[in-house]
Amino acid sequence: MMSPISLRPLKSPAGCATLGLILGLLAGGCSRDAAPAAAGGGGGGRGGRGGGGGPAPVLVGRAVRKIVPLTLDAIGAVEPIRTAALRSQVTGTLMKIAIQEGQDVKQGDLLFEIDSRPFQNALQSAIADSQKTAVQLENAESQVVRYRALSADSMVSKEQFQTIQDNERALKAQAQASQAAIANARLQVEYSSIRAPIAGRTGNLGVHEGDLVRASDATTTLVTINQLNPIYVTFGVPQQYLGPLNHYRSEGTVAVKATPPGADPASEQGELTFIDNTVDSTTGTIKLKATFPNDDRRLWPGQFANITILLASPEVLTVPASAIQNDQNGQHVFVVDADNTAQFRKVVVERSTSDDAVIASGLTEGDTVVTDGQLRVVPGGPVEIKQADGTSPAGASPGGGKGGGKGKGKGKGKGKET
Repeated sequence: MMSPISLRPLKSPAGCATLGLILGLLAGGCSRDAAPAAAGGGGGGRGGRGGGGGPAPVLVGRAVRKIVPLTLDAIGAVEPIRTAALRSQVTGTLMKIAIQEGQDVKQGDLLFEIDSRPFQNALQSAIADSQKTAVQLENAESQVVRYRALSADSMVSKEQFQTIQDNERALKAQAQASQAAIANARLQVEYSSIRAPIAGRTGNLGVHEGDLVRASDATTTLVTINQLNPIYVTFGVPQQYLGPLNHYRSEGTVAVKATPPGADPASEQGELTFIDNTVDSTTGTIKLKATFPNDDRRLWPGQFANITILLASPEVLTVPASAIQNDQNGQHVFVVDADNTAQFRKVVVERSTSDDAVIASGLTEGDTVVTDGQLRVVPGGPVEIKQADGTSPAGASPGGGKGGGKGKGKGKGKGKET
């Protein structure tokens, strides 16, 4: 086993001298290591003093008055104002299709022709029956005239004369029925030529030439015609906007813009023409319709479109939307004074768009507000206005230069305070 090492004080002068030399070397090394650290600390003190007390770099904007439209946004569905699903009103063979799918037609244009020969024959038969009835009626009328004279001379009984008069009245009724049969037969002939009831564009054809079409077949649509211009766009808005809509509509026309999907960002211009008389209780929305001229036919039935309702175009006080800051007490901005110091200012924002915030109170026209760099701004502290690229604008205000020089001087003259 090793014996424990005992520490004894050095009593000899040589030992004391050796220990003193070692301690001196250690102290010298520590002081040399501490010197750069101290020097670095001093530099840090100057840097921290200059950075913490220097102006905060910010971007700014101005409070200006301009027109900001008051709008509502919605999603709408395009639908035709007039649409007609054509079906045959007579039974017969389809002899001719006079149109093509997707063709524009005018009201009254011939679309289909059904074999009209049976209806022509029925018309001729009705005309013949009418002529026969007319001859019988003429004979009955002459008999009434002749027997009236005989009845006056008591040559025939009153019962015989009454029978002749009844026959005349029956033939007159039969003549009217014959005229109605002729009119009906002519109508069947007209129905065999199917014409466009409205102007518009035809859709998909549901039949082919040679098909047998039936008057009682409600499932077969020959073709559907949709009116494309003008055209409706139907959309809904929350019920809380019903009051403003009625208010602005009572003052004049409410403009509506519709932007259909696609690469072309242009909008179609129209106007609000219909407000439903009830609110949908399941969705809490009210149905609206806007009418568009649709001269370029960019709006198509069944298509969805982005809707913007322009209620009014007031001139209001605005600031860039990025200037608005939120905290637990509400909304505020930092206003830059003439001496380049930032002042805390509470504001009331009426509404916002993607670019601007409309200010109801808290600012005046011409105020300069901080739009970027708010995290480094201290209320009452100096700021340095930068450009969007990070450089100082030409002719920077003296406040920014003064703040920078002051921070530098303090860092140099009071390095011992760190």
